[in-house]
Amino acid sequence: MKKISLLLYFTLISLFSFSQWTWQNPLPTGNWYASIYFFDTNTGYAVGSYGTIIKTTNGGAAWHVLLSGTTSNLKSIYFPDVNTGYAVGYSGTILKTINGGTSWTSLSSGTINILSSVYFTDANTGFVVCYDGSILKTMNGGSTWSSAPSGTTNGLTSVYFTDANTGYVVGLNSTMLKTINGGNTWTALSCGVAYASFTSVYFVNTNTGYAVARDGIIIKTTNGGTTWTQQNSGTASWLNSVHFTNVNNGYIVGGGGGWDPDFVILKTTNGGTTWTDVLSGPMSPLSSVYFTDANIGYTVGYTGARILKTIDGGITWTNLSTGTTNSLFSVYFTDTNSGYALGVEGTILKTSNGGTNWSSLTSGTANTLRSGFFTDANSGYAVGANGTILKTINGGTTWSSLSSGTTNTLNSIFFTDGNIGYAVGDAGTLIKTTNGGATWTALSSGTTNYLLSVYFTDANIGFVTGDVGIILKTTNGGSTWFPLSSGTILPLASMYFPSANTGYAVGRNYSSYNAIIIKTTDGGTTWTQQYSGTSMVLNSVYFTDDYTGYAVGSAYNYIEGWSEILMTNNGGITWDASANFTSHILRSVYFTDANNGYAVGDFGTILKTSNGGAVFIEETEKTAPGFSLYPNTATNKITITDNKNLHREILVSIFNTKAELIMHDQFKNKNRIEMDVSKLAKGIYLVKIVSKTGIESKKLVIQ
Repeated sequence: MKKISLLLYFTLISLFSFSQWTWQNPLPTGNWYASIYFFDTNTGYAVGSYGTIIKTTNGGAAWHVLLSGTTSNLKSIYFPDVNTGYAVGYSGTILKTINGGTSWTSLSSGTINILSSVYFTDANTGFVVCYDGSILKTMNGGSTWSSAPSGTTNGLTSVYFTDANTGYVVGLNSTMLKTINGGNTWTALSCGVAYASFTSVYFVNTNTGYAVARDGIIIKTTNGGTTWTQQNSGTASWLNSVHFTNVNNGYIVGGGGGWDPDFVILKTTNGGTTWTDVLSGPMSPLSSVYFTDANIGYTVGYTGARILKTIDGGITWTNLSTGTTNSLFSVYFTDTNSGYALGVEGTILKTSNGGTNWSSLTSGTANTLRSGFFTDANSGYAVGANGTILKTINGGTTWSSLSSGTTNTLNSIFFTDGNIGYAVGDAGTLIKTTNGGATWTALSSGTTNYLLSVYFTDANIGFVTGDVGIILKTTNGGSTWFPLSSGTILPLASMYFPSANTGYAVGRNYSSYNAIIIKTTDGGTTWTQQYSGTSMVLNSVYFTDDYTGYAVGSAYNYIEGWSEILMTNNGGITWDASANFTSHILRSVYFTDANNGYAVGDFGTILKTSNGGAVFIEETEKTAPGFSLYPNTATNKITITDNKNLHREILVSIFNTKAELIMHDQFKNKNRIEMDVSKLAKGIYLVKIVSKTGIESKKLVIQ
C-alpha cells in the first residue's frame, strides 16, 4: 500500500464511511432538503436529512452530492465567502468548509440540541440558534462558540442580521428577539400574534422585515421590529421560508400541516399588501426559498425530487431533480445490468446499465405492485393489490394482466422454472401455476393470516412466511403444507435460503419496533433467533452466500426515523449497520453478485453498492498491523495492545452502528493503550485503529 499520512488515513475513513451506497433514484438524492442557499448566480448549496449536502456550480443544471462526514439531519447552510461555509443541524452539529464544500470539518458546538439556523455577518462572526432557546456566537470563524443569554427557552428557528450589530431571531410561541450590539444581549419584541410558531425571518433593509409562521401567518415591520402588522396570506398552510428580492417583490414557501402532502408558493409585488398563490398542489411541503436576482429563484422541499427553479420571477417553476418519488416495494435483477423495481400506482422501473439510468415502463395497472420475479431475461411477473398478476415476455416492454382467481393482495411471487410458480398474499392466500401463469390454482395454506413471503430451494421444497411468526413448508411442490415452529409470534416479512439447508427470515413488531432475525441450518426444522443489534422494522433479507447477507428496513426514536442496511459476513452471528442514508423506509434488497447490490423503498428510493456494502475503506484494502483489543465486551475500560512495539502515532476512533464518530483519541509511542468507555451507551460499536502501517477494526460491545 502506498504510504500516506495519518491525517489522510483518518480523512479516508471519514470519507468512505458514508459513501458505499449511492443514490440512483431520485437524483441528486431522495433525502429531504431543509435549506437552500446561493452564494452567486451559479454557485448554490442545499442541505437536509442524513447529512445531505449538494452543490451546483451552473445554476442548478447539475448537482453534486458532497461528503459531509455526518448522518445528522442538517437544517441550515450559509456561506460568508465563496470558499467558507457552515451547515448546522441535529445533535449540535456544526460543519465548516474552507474549500467550497469539497471537504467538511466538524466543529464543537458545546451542545447536543437541534441547531436550526446559521448566519454570519463577516468571515469570523457568526450566530446559530437552537431548539432549546439558546443562541451561539463565534468570533473566530467557528473555532469556538459561546452561548449568549436569549431570555427564552422556546425553540428558536431562524436568525437574520441587517448589519454587524443588528439582528433578529424568531421561534415558537410567538418568540421574537432583537440585538443591537452584535448579539451580546437580546431583547424580546412584541409580534402582535399569540401562540405563533415562527419558522423564518427576513429583512429587506434596516427597517423593513417579515416573519412567517404556521397556520398561514405573515407579519411585517417597517420600523425595525418595534411594531408588526399581520398580513393576509390567503392560506392556512404552514409557511416555512420567506425571501425578498427588493422592497416590493417577495416569496414565501410552505405547505400542509406537519406532513400533509401539499405545497404552496406565495408571491407579493407590493410589499405584502397582497399575496398571490403562484403555485400549489398535492405534493410534499416546501421548506426553503432563495432568489439570486429579481427573476431567478430556487425552492426545495421534503422529498428529494423537489428542487424547483424559476427564471421568470415565480410565474413558472421547473423541477431540477429527476426520477420518480413513487414508493417502491420490490427490486429484482436478471443479470448484472438488467433490473426492475416495482411499486405504488403500478410503477415499474427498468435499468439496462446497472442502475445508472432507470426508465418507467407501462404496467397497465394502477394497483400497487409488491413483488416481482423473472424466470429468464425476458419472462417476468409482478403481483400486488386486488389479486393483480402481470406478465411480460419481452423484458418489460409490454405487460399483460393474468387472472389470479383472487382479489386479495398478493405479497410475494416465486418460480421454480419457466412454468411452475407460486404466489402468496392476504387472508392465507396461496396459489400455484404450472403453465407460466396462464391459470392459477388455489392451494390450502391452513391459515387465514397474511402470508408475506414465498421461497423454494428446489422444485419440491418450499417455504412461506407470514403474520404471527408463520412458517409453512412443502416437500411435494405445494400439494401439502405443514407448519414449522419459528420461535416467534412476530410477522415474518421476508425469507431467503442461500443453500438447501441454510435459511434466514426477518420480521418486525410495529408496536415496539423490535427487529427479528431467525436462522435455520437444517432445512427449517429448527430456527434460532439472532441478535440484530437494532430496533428496526425489517422488510427484506438477501444472502450472497451462506455467510454474507443483508437486511433492510426502518427504525424510529423519539426525534426522527431512519432506515438502515444491516450486513453480516459471519452467517448472522453478528449484524452491523453497513449504511444509513435516509429516513425513507427500505422495502427490498437484491444482489446480483458479491459486490453489486440494490435497496429500494419509499419515495422512489433506489440505492446501490458496488463493493458489497463495505463501510470502511480497509474492508476492501486491508493491512494487518497486529493490534489486540480486550475486553470485547466492556463496561468501563478497554485496553488496546500493539505486538510490534513500534514508535509511532496511533489514532483510535469509536463509531456507533449509524457510522457516527462517538469518540476518538491520539497516542504516540505506546504499545499499550487504555481508554475510558464508561460514558458510552449500551450497544455495539466499531473501534478503528489507525497507524502508519495500516488500519484495523475491532468490534466492541458495551454492557
